[in-house]
Amino acid sequence: MVKPLLTVTFVWLVMGISFPLYAQQSPETLGTLWKNVEDNYAGIKAKQSSVDAAALNERSVKSNMLPQVKAQAQSTYGTYNGGGGAFFPQAGFFNVSGDASLHGASLSSNSFGSAVADWEVFSFGKLRKENQAARAVTNRKNSEKGAYLLSLKKLLSERYITLLYNKTKLTWNEKTVERLDEIRVITSGLSKAGLKPAADSLLASSAHTQSLAENYKLEGNSGAALIKLKELSGKEVFELNSSLNHFSTPVPYLEHRSGLIESSHPILTTLKHQADFFTSKSAVEKSAALPSVHFLGGLSYKGTSINNDGYVSGKWEDGFSNNANNFLAGVGITWNISNLLTNSYKSQGLTKEAESVENLHAQYEQAMQADLTAVQVRISQQFKQIEKTSSAVKQASDGYTMYLSRYKSGLIGLNELLQIQQLFEVSENSHLEAAREYWMLVVYEAELTSNFNFLFTNL
Repeated sequence: MVKPLLTVTFVWLVMGISFPLYAQQSPETLGTLWKNVEDNYAGIKAKQSSVDAAALNERSVKSNMLPQVKAQAQSTYGTYNGGGGAFFPQAGFFNVSGDASLHGASLSSNSFGSAVADWEVFSFGKLRKENQAARAVTNRKNSEKGAYLLSLKKLLSERYITLLYNKTKLTWNEKTVERLDEIRVITSGLSKAGLKPAADSLLASSAHTQSLAENYKLEGNSGAALIKLKELSGKEVFELNSSLNHFSTPVPYLEHRSGLIESSHPILTTLKHQADFFTSKSAVEKSAALPSVHFLGGLSYKGTSINNDGYVSGKWEDGFSNNANNFLAGVGITWNISNLLTNSYKSQGLTKEAESVENLHAQYEQAMQADLTAVQVRISQQFKQIEKTSSAVKQASDGYTMYLSRYKSGLIGLNELLQIQQLFEVSENSHLEAAREYWMLVVYEAELTSNFNFLFTNL
């Protein structure tokens, strides 16, 4: 009874230990790298700050619809000659004063405080259009961020594909080095045995040395591609085994693929919001040429060292005595008539700017649609090329193996074997170039459709 229990316990412990280890070895995809970029890349944070700034500016513009309140307080000491009446001397306060038979000190102390509210209640839609313009800026900033994210996805995909290409080419070249080294060793042995001329040994050694030199170049390309990917992704270690297999043996693009450019594409929406901004600003300039109606109101406090009997005290503290509190309310109309012609020209200019951006939007949409149709045709044909180049690599590999056996048997010369080896190498390079071109085309299509799901899950 105890033995079966111990066995079950051991099995559960092994499963508990092996499961997290297996989870840690899950293959890395381009999609997991993008999550790291999205969370940490400084450029994305900069774009988000720009969006936040536009949103705050929009709230600031909306606050212009609220009454504008200005206040002031002052304490003065000076002469007191004045005239009667009540008026708004300048924005921020109003004043009420009157005559009196005054006697006493030649200088008086005064205190004054006021608050004035100015509420623009009607301006032929100017404030509403200003809000729309501010909203268009916020929308444009959001679209610019979306376009930036799209460009980053494309950049990440291209750098990742470049790394996979260089890694695969390096691996395949190392196999070429091994094949040429085998030929060198065989040729050296045959030369020492007198079955092959010494020149064959030198020729085989030269071919091997050239492949080693190529290896150093490919190691440099691979290291440089890795550095560029680290800069963008923020990661130091990459698990590439699964992606390397998918790179050289890509799967066909079987997902549902849209043949139309979506109107919600970030590049197109950026242009649309830019046109909306110019349209709204044109309406603002047109409304600014018309009069605006304001409600005005104010409260004031006034203290003076002049009492009701007309006696003037020269003491500073008496300036807070003899208080007088007043209010004033009214309706005002302001109209800058001289700006009628100027604002009309500004409005027309902004309308033309909007038309220019709208035409640019149509041009971009047409060009992107043509590019999408063209790239989908190329992707289909490119995959067929990969199928053929893959078959060619297999045939070249089998042919090389057979010719190597014939060379060992002395049935063919070194020149023939090296030609077969070179043909094998050319077929490998053609396949790698075809694979890289295929994935780059898929990246371009993903950018045009703003859909990177296939890339992020299959590479």
